[in-house]
Amino acid sequence: LLLTSAAMSDKPDVSEVESFDKTKLKKTETQEKNTLPTKETIEQEKAA
Repeated sequence: LLLTSAAMSDKPDVSEVESFDKTKLKKTETQEKNTLPTKETIEQEKAA
């Protein structure tokens, strides 16, 4: 069963994703910006 692009219009076109070359990506260091408060911090704020 062959599906034409018209029949698959409800699904996104993933052909570009499938042919994407991951080796071209640069490695980046992830830095957590909004760290979650610890249980102690929450207790201190409740007590304040």
